[in-house]
Amino acid sequence: MAWDILASGSGKCRAASADRGVTTARAALLALIVTLLPLRATAFPLGGDQTVLPAGTEFSEDALARPREIFHSEAMAGRKSYLVNLGDLAFNSPSILGGKARQAEMSCGTCHVNGASNPKLFVPGLSSRPGTFDTTSLVFNAKTFNSILDPVRIPSLRGARFLAPYGHDGRMTSLRDFVYNVIVNEFSGPRPSDAVLDGLVAYINDIDFLPNPKIAPGGRLAAQASVEERRGEALFFKPFPKQAELSCAGCHVPAGTFNDQVRHDVGSGGLVKTPTLLNANFNAPYFHDGRYDSYEQVVEHFDRVFDLELSTQDTQDLVAYLNAVGDGERPFDKDGVVLRMKEVQELSSVLEVAIPTADTAVVSLAVTGVGAELRELTEHIPDIRNSSIGGKDERLAARAILKDLVLTLRRIDLEVGAGRIEEAMAEYRKFAQLVNFDVPVALKKAEPWSLFNSNVHQSHYTALGRMLPVTSRQSQ
Repeated sequence: MAWDILASGSGKCRAASADRGVTTARAALLALIVTLLPLRATAFPLGGDQTVLPAGTEFSEDALARPREIFHSEAMAGRKSYLVNLGDLAFNSPSILGGKARQAEMSCGTCHVNGASNPKLFVPGLSSRPGTFDTTSLVFNAKTFNSILDPVRIPSLRGARFLAPYGHDGRMTSLRDFVYNVIVNEFSGPRPSDAVLDGLVAYINDIDFLPNPKIAPGGRLAAQASVEERRGEALFFKPFPKQAELSCAGCHVPAGTFNDQVRHDVGSGGLVKTPTLLNANFNAPYFHDGRYDSYEQVVEHFDRVFDLELSTQDTQDLVAYLNAVGDGERPFDKDGVVLRMKEVQELSSVLEVAIPTADTAVVSLAVTGVGAELRELTEHIPDIRNSSIGGKDERLAARAILKDLVLTLRRIDLEVGAGRIEEAMAEYRKFAQLVNFDVPVALKKAEPWSLFNSNVHQSHYTALGRMLPVTSRQSQ
């Protein structure tokens, strides 16, 4: 598949006009791309035979920054529970979904990156715009196909435990029922075990809102608020001119989580539940169907539908207020070895409980999920055949030790399956030793020559991005 991409990309070159120097440069570029291309293509948009989803699908897997997660259990107790880690593992595993989703290596985490949203996700025929997705399409489950294209905005899951009912139309009061429906009905997955379902609910419920120092206790603006933000706050509480029983604050209740857990018709096509405004700066596009890009457009919608008689200054003040309320600290973390290894440590920790209890289902889920994380990490480290960048010895050592980790995981799975629990625990202790000490050291040494380096990353994805459209056209 990599060679197909290279062939189609190099076809754009005009060989007749290339002199020896240009030809050499192109050959060097192709050599770089060959060694940087992963074992399975992880750059998006997708084209050609790389996915069962339509060509042009965008998952934004080439991002160098990842949404930050704030876990309630870590803030309160210093660590996540076994159940939360199990849910995190399942949430990011394609194995819990079915059909096309699994084949495309989609997971819950594909749409909800680190429990946040994914504003760049786009699937032709299933999205009206980036950040929207139709889960009632023929692609995933014919039984839930409703014969129309009706994508909804991909929501953030931050603070989900406060935001019932669930679904953009508030159709389910139980988060557990909602998660089950998404897996089994929308994505045609097998019925998850009670333990996995409990874990998924625990994981989602554990994701906190990002802290926002601009909001004081009780939901009012903090002392450092600007004059514009203060004026916007006053307008937010002001009754609507033509419907005095209504106000922005009446539905987006500041004393709570800036929502009232009720469905309303706001002139957007039926009853939809009130979304929270907390951390909303990072949740665009807006409205249940993602029709608006900005707060300005949202304010203009309400001005038009409810005849609010807002002046230009009023609109600017309301937008300033919404930006203050929707803010949050450190929304993104730079992707890299430290972040990836923390995830591996947490996800693999479920084995410490699952192995002694001979829970083969959870062990297999962990081996598959953590193994996929490790293989993806390996793909971020160029093969030593690439001689155009340095760190050959460091890259060789890093890739070798990651391979050892994957093989150790497979041995754990085999030992548990055969009922050899003591042997499996011995392998797990070896795995934990490597994960906590040897592997992070080896990976940090190789990181300057990996895709986590912004220069290497940009060269790789820019070159691959130029080639994918050609691959897509040739496959049609």
